[in-house]
Amino acid sequence: MSDEAENLRAAFGDSSDGEDGSEQEALAIGESTVWERVEEINGLWLCRNFLSIAHQSDLLSAILNEGWFVEESINQAMRFGDLPSWATELSDLIRQTIESVDLTVLPADLLWREPLFDQLIVNLYQPGEGICAHVDLLRFEDGIAIVSLESPCVMRFSPTEKEEDEYVDILLSPGSLILMSGEARYRWKHEINRKQNGFQVWEGEEIDQKRRISITLRKLCQA
Repeated sequence: MSDEAENLRAAFGDSSDGEDGSEQEALAIGESTVWERVEEINGLWLCRNFLSIAHQSDLLSAILNEGWFVEESINQAMRFGDLPSWATELSDLIRQTIESVDLTVLPADLLWREPLFDQLIVNLYQPGEGICAHVDLLRFEDGIAIVSLESPCVMRFSPTEKEEDEYVDILLSPGSLILMSGEARYRWKHEINRKQNGFQVWEGEEIDQKRRISITLRKLCQA
């Protein structure tokens, strides 16, 4: 096994579902992941099985161990440049997962930049909480990654110049990864609808939302 794979296993742990060593390594470096291109939005890709349940648990523990959310009034942590080791390892895993498939999930000039990401936001959402429609600030380069943990949610995309009621909904399940580049990053807003009762609807069925943690990775533009 490569040193990189060993480091990723150390960071995210082994699978607990009885896989043998070769299958565990494949999962660690993303070889068993499936990417879905969102047809309606150029540059929007979804990887539903990016992290196994065991990897999600280890990543969640690493985040909570940072002590950012000890006070109930704090629901966001931001870091610039000097990222925690688990965030750097997560960025490496994203790159390896993209490399493992013969698809242009990210343009080559973004995929091969160093570092791939150098800015981190971790958001904690309680049931009923969301975020208004927005395009990420232009101080950040193209190519944005969002990893979801714990509760599922529906993220809504709407064009910045749109007709009324034009939108695309995406279900973000726990352990999923979504990537935005090009039009998806600059010409579509994204949001999580606020619902006071904590429910969202997906394909006609209510999602019982509980606490959700999202990890957003971005790259700062050069001054």
